[in-house]
Amino acid sequence: MPRVADHDARRRQIADAVIGLIAHSGFDAATVARVSREAGVSVGLVQHYFRSKDDLLLFAYRQVVTDINERVAGCLADGERARRTISAVVFASMMELLPLDHRRRGEYRVIRAFLGRSVDNPAMSAIAGETVRMIHAELATAVRNGKECGEVEPAVDESLAALRIAALVDGLAAQYYQEPDRLVGARPLPDAAVELLRFCLDGIFTGECRHYG
Repeated sequence: MPRVADHDARRRQIADAVIGLIAHSGFDAATVARVSREAGVSVGLVQHYFRSKDDLLLFAYRQVVTDINERVAGCLADGERARRTISAVVFASMMELLPLDHRRRGEYRVIRAFLGRSVDNPAMSAIAGETVRMIHAELATAVRNGKECGEVEPAVDESLAALRIAALVDGLAAQYYQEPDRLVGARPLPDAAVELLRFCLDGIFTGECRHYG
């Protein structure tokens, strides 16, 4: 077991170096030589844990997606413990996808860098597709659960509602990443993004939650 743990920890250490390089300097910065220096290991050790550069990049891509998913799962667990409405939990989860601080901005750049490469890379394209489908499925489930607890009207198309939320968040994330200091009227863009997300969710989750009582 310690060997497995050490193996996983070393792979994560190297993947973090890839993620950091891409977040700060772009995709082309993640050469094996620079990754090894950033991780504080030899090139040979990088090659020991990853058979090729593509294997390394794919592992790093999945790691970023996993990190985001774990934070979203944390939002879900926290919401259940705090007896929050489904709408409030979805709002908190979607905020994790907006590049509103240094960490999320770095993650966003990494995800977009991989998306750009996925056009010509079937393995990366598969991960990107899985991620989109997973987000859509989770949002659709949230809307379906909202129907059961009374927050969402029975006639609402959960798949369409999920697409509406995901498309809005995706567009807001792209705009904020490009122009973080932009004003929308008199509002800073982050405030406008929060307002639009709440408005979107309020249009879907229109009822009272009966789940807790």
